[in-house]
Amino acid sequence: MTTILAEARRASADVHPLVAFRLAALRGRSTPAVIAGAGLFFFMTAAFAVLPALLDGAQSSDRALSMLLLLPTAYLAFLVTTTFAIIGAGGGRELLPRDEGVAFPVSPTTDHLGALMLVPLNIAWILQGWSLLGLTAFAAGAQNLWAVQITTLAWLFFGTALAQAIAWAVEGVRRLPHGSWVVKGGGALLALGTVSLVLADNVTAALDQSPTLDAVVVALNGRHVNGRWATGTAVIIVGGVMAVAVGAFVAHLVARRPPLEELQADGRAIAPRAIARSELAALVRTDRSSVWRSVPLRRGFLILALIPGLVAAAGQLEWEMLPVLPGLVASGSALLFGVNAWALDGVGAVWRDSLPVRPDLVFAARVWVLCEVLLVASALTLVVGGLRAGGLPTTSEATALLATLVVVSLQVVARSMHWSVRRPFAMDLRSARGTPAPPLAMVTYSSYPALTSTLTGMVFAVAAQADDPRLSLVLAVPFLLAAVRRLAITRREWSTPDTRAYVVATVSTR
Repeated sequence: MTTILAEARRASADVHPLVAFRLAALRGRSTPAVIAGAGLFFFMTAAFAVLPALLDGAQSSDRALSMLLLLPTAYLAFLVTTTFAIIGAGGGRELLPRDEGVAFPVSPTTDHLGALMLVPLNIAWILQGWSLLGLTAFAAGAQNLWAVQITTLAWLFFGTALAQAIAWAVEGVRRLPHGSWVVKGGGALLALGTVSLVLADNVTAALDQSPTLDAVVVALNGRHVNGRWATGTAVIIVGGVMAVAVGAFVAHLVARRPPLEELQADGRAIAPRAIARSELAALVRTDRSSVWRSVPLRRGFLILALIPGLVAAAGQLEWEMLPVLPGLVASGSALLFGVNAWALDGVGAVWRDSLPVRPDLVFAARVWVLCEVLLVASALTLVVGGLRAGGLPTTSEATALLATLVVVSLQVVARSMHWSVRRPFAMDLRSARGTPAPPLAMVTYSSYPALTSTLTGMVFAVAAQADDPRLSLVLAVPFLLAAVRRLAITRREWSTPDTRAYVVATVSTR
């Protein structure tokens, strides 16, 4: 026990200088922007935690009861989605990148604590946390709301810590001999179990047995500030602390084994194929191979494509509501590499830029491949989500879905390529834990596309209810023109030698 406590103290001491190192890299307008963003985050959190309890609807027993029935599912959804997100990242995001960790080694416990700190720097986690606080406030009312929300915050801590520990365990299994097949088999069995529940219409019965029901009961007891509330909240907090400790222990075990999948992919021999018929085809082939041969990118793609579709199928979303999904999936898929698309080349960017091809062809190839990734991911989500949408879609619904798929994909591609040229970063995308941009930049990159694409999806969700399917096509025109215009501007910037040299020099730095 003494050894564990000493290790925890050393890890805590290491985390502070690492965070200070990250913040010291901010220059110019970045520091005020971070301060303003932090202030806005705390203000929004307080608003979601308090304001719903003051609404008139919170006093309506019918509406409050509806929220109460949804709370256990919302608590469970937070745990499940957070767990899969960290599993897809190979154990969570890195406070110190792998290449820098060679010169500045940190302990696995420090790495574990840093990954926990970075989990909330994600728009999906933030939105789910705000949703839990808002739903709980609306269902519980204003009576002793502070106590109720303390339990909710304790659950957010417990769920995040438990998800991190589970993700480390999965990563440890994945690094064993043949462990990747064990993980894939477990994922397939889990998917089959979920599909069987959906097809047998037993989803509601399964959710009624959710263990998160006890956490909701504890939170609601906070309205009376009784012993059950105090004991239950303490148990949740202690459980979170234990999950942190278990995660640190498992992180040590994982650190002793190399990432076999990544190493096998790096050392795999690729047989040469026939020469492409054109320069553009050759560039597209190279970029496409860079994406689909990457283990972390494939892993993240499958999670982003399947999880939203399974959630939509479980909730039996109607066809008219499905246009909201492509925007969320496309914006999430762009975070795999699209928001810093040139970092996909890494140190090979200098060689790529020396090839005797026009710059606009290089830009077109990267846009083409990014569009492919977003379209395939969004289409797969719609196929899975449409399994229980109730028959075939009407002509208006099908047109709205198709228009949404094309519009939001092009929107996200245009914004991603704009960021890639204007704000490049040198990031290692070979690691499953790597991100295309630093943590603070990823918050902005995840927020803006998610907001704009979701609003666009809501527009087409309304159009799907119209009698005339041509309404969706008419609405798509201005969105497409705006996206094409942004792409044209970015292409001209990329074709400028100074801009291209700056991007290549930045992303190839190691």
